[in-house]
Amino acid sequence: MTKMRPIITVQQHILDEQIRFRGASGEFSWLLSGITLATKMIEAQVRRAGLTDLMGSYGVVNVQGEVQQKLDVYANECLMHCLSLRESIGIIASEENEQPVTIRHESPKAKYAVVFDPLDGSSNIDVGVSVGTTFAIQRKPDDKTAEDPASWVLQPGRKQVAAGYVLYGSSTILVYSAGNGVHGFTLDPPIGAFVLSHENIRMPSQGKYYSINEAYAAQFPKPYQEYLRRLRTGALGREYSSRYVGSMVADVHRTLQRGGVFLYPPTTSNPSGKLRLLYEANPVAFLVEQAGGVAVDGSRPILDIQPDAIHQRTPMVVGSAVEMEEFARCMAGN
Repeated sequence: MTKMRPIITVQQHILDEQIRFRGASGEFSWLLSGITLATKMIEAQVRRAGLTDLMGSYGVVNVQGEVQQKLDVYANECLMHCLSLRESIGIIASEENEQPVTIRHESPKAKYAVVFDPLDGSSNIDVGVSVGTTFAIQRKPDDKTAEDPASWVLQPGRKQVAAGYVLYGSSTILVYSAGNGVHGFTLDPPIGAFVLSHENIRMPSQGKYYSINEAYAAQFPKPYQEYLRRLRTGALGREYSSRYVGSMVADVHRTLQRGGVFLYPPTTSNPSGKLRLLYEANPVAFLVEQAGGVAVDGSRPILDIQPDAIHQRTPMVVGSAVEMEEFARCMAGN
């Protein structure tokens, strides 16, 4: 008889992880279970999107100036509902909401804030492209600024307690880190659990793919254009292939596992970039650094940026050591 491979669920893994936190009492695993429950609900509707009335536009423009999709609204409601039931959560901030939502930030039991993009890439779902959910968890500030709900989320990414994403693709994969490496869990539909499938993910020191929307290359700053030229011409010692899905979570997931570089540069029409610092860039940067990669906004580490607005945007470049060293040289004019 074939020996059964040990099955480790994400809940089991989180229980093991939380012993590293001060006064661990199970609250962190209970918090994360709110995220996993909501993402299972989202996954079920993503799989059935073409068979239900959840396809297409909701007809409302959100705070980002984007037309909300029906699945955006559904995903946001799922996460808001599941997380609002966790007593350890004081503040929730979503890409879809203009302001942070105060749950119970004055309660002594409330120790965390959760920020998330409920459905990244949702405009692609009607053509079968992978989409995802990104999230990050921040600890309540220790000083008097905690009286201001915004202060719970306006912290540098370096202070994140945990971060991750869920990719809804050919399989549904949860990738997360609580500061002790990056681990991936694949949803096993028959048992309804995320099961450990990618333990201690490490980025290769060099990959063979670059990922960027080259249609906007003429709008990129000159150092980015020079960097692309070097990638295309073998200046890094190997030939690169271009891979760009157009759904950030999917492109980052490939880069995290296979190495290379993912770029979302500033452009003349969007000089501050388009990715949201709190909901997208910070969680991705946290994972990339934990996996041995590098994440910058062009000149400084993403995780060192002090946010000054809930919906602040940023350029982002993440990748393996070799690619990011060459990128730094380009930015320095070398």
